[in-house]
Amino acid sequence: MLKLKAILTGAAFAALVSFTADAQLLGHAGMFTRADSLRGSLTSPLRTCYDINYYHLDVKFNIDQKFISGSNLFKFTATQDFDKLQFDLFANLKVEKIIYKGKELPYTREFNAVFVSFPQTIKQGVKDEFTVYYSGNPTVAKHAPWDGGIMFSTDSLGKPWVASACQGMGASVWWPNKDQQADEVDSVLISISVPNGLKDVSNGRLRKVTKLKDGYTRFDWFVSNPINNYDIAANIGDYTHFNDIYDGEKGKLTLDYWVLPYNLEKAKKQFGRDVKPMIKAFEHWFGPYPFYEDGYKLVETPHLGMEHQSAVAYGNKYKNGYSGTDRSQTGWGLKWDFIIIHESGHEWFGNNITSKDLADSWIHEGFTNYSEALFTESMWGKQGGQEYTHGQRHLIQNKEPVIAPHLGVNEDGSGDMYDKGGNMLNMIRTVINDDEKWRSILRGLNKTFYHQTVTTEQVVTYINQQSGMDLTPIFDQYLRHVNIPTLEFRFSQGKTYARWIADVDNFEMPVLIKVKGGQYQFIKPTRSFKPIEINGLTKDNLEVDTFNYYIGVLID
Repeated sequence: MLKLKAILTGAAFAALVSFTADAQLLGHAGMFTRADSLRGSLTSPLRTCYDINYYHLDVKFNIDQKFISGSNLFKFTATQDFDKLQFDLFANLKVEKIIYKGKELPYTREFNAVFVSFPQTIKQGVKDEFTVYYSGNPTVAKHAPWDGGIMFSTDSLGKPWVASACQGMGASVWWPNKDQQADEVDSVLISISVPNGLKDVSNGRLRKVTKLKDGYTRFDWFVSNPINNYDIAANIGDYTHFNDIYDGEKGKLTLDYWVLPYNLEKAKKQFGRDVKPMIKAFEHWFGPYPFYEDGYKLVETPHLGMEHQSAVAYGNKYKNGYSGTDRSQTGWGLKWDFIIIHESGHEWFGNNITSKDLADSWIHEGFTNYSEALFTESMWGKQGGQEYTHGQRHLIQNKEPVIAPHLGVNEDGSGDMYDKGGNMLNMIRTVINDDEKWRSILRGLNKTFYHQTVTTEQVVTYINQQSGMDLTPIFDQYLRHVNIPTLEFRFSQGKTYARWIADVDNFEMPVLIKVKGGQYQFIKPTRSFKPIEINGLTKDNLEVDTFNYYIGVLID
């Protein structure tokens, strides 16, 4: 099949390299500290002793001073008896006081962890609450969204333009919370106060706008669904708003768009072209949009983009592709806006289904990378989607495992979680060899794990059960090892033998091969050489499906 080639300029190539390299949100070189464990672990009873139910985050942004101040109300349920717990807040932000039943609580700090002592034991099953007051100059993000913090910038007219972006680094970089992916808050009220003349756009639905007496305006946004801490966002600027409705699988879905006024016409054209087809495609493949109650929003931001639940951050400058380039180098990636499609795909994988540990981030990025191909397929046919996936292989580095080797230390997997993850999923679809079953698996994942946090083992077990196949060795090889498997053939005395060379001891994977000019047939090699019974097969006419299979081939 003819493949269109995208010619990359130096700047475009640099952007692609940046995307791949910086996809590893918080890299470690194998050295972990007490601070890493405090942030990443959910084994400490000081974190597991309470289940977070509700936040009211109330923050004022002094943009001139790059200073924030405010409070966060924690409502929780005790999962065991305790008189001390941990929450998280970066050490450069000051805890002003912690109030419980009208009185201040004593606390200590270690790195970015805060340990609070209560005057009496809180019994298992009891619902209770406390409020943390804090202030300070938050970490300024210099390369958002890949590094965490608050991005202070201005729009092209010189007006303030501020946004939060904290995936990987953690939401405690700018507000106090239980900063662990495994425990999502059930609902949250986000109150952001900004200088008069500016607007804040956060997650969920706008409940109220209040003019304050000190030259500030407070915007109250309510999220009625469980949400990741890192998804909770502040976006501050001179925004204008337009909206639409999508008739979806669960009824009418509100579509709200917040953009800079001088980009309004561009936004109407770009968003109007891509958003409804994207939702239609993803609802077809993944099931209903997971947050109808909170609506769908795109919010223009000074950084490239982020999957902030129900308030997707958009900074692709109304260009097709990834900042105007095609990551797949096939031409397909220039037919749509990468940030709209990719970041919205995270509403299903990342926001609806969330990995418990950062090490399993492939669940977010691998499936969402694959969602780009499924969107392409929905618009232009299956071949186009598969060409798009295949084209991204040039970005795979195979230097580190996709799944980070250490749990509980806030270690992210390698950047290969994107393109290697997407190629692996397309390959598993090929192995299952039943597109309707594959679609039912993708929809079933979102239904079974609706608004839940999961592990790799849970995802793989579900796919095994629904496919009726043991795909665990395939997942293990591609996610836990650097090498891709090699299919080795030997021809001896008129017979053909094949085996897999792989790191996983029990690795098996059905694979398609054919005699040149014939039809592909499945063979089922193992780690040991076995005869292949295909009439007329020779060393010279053997063809392996390396288009859909991301494998090596060795012919002896």
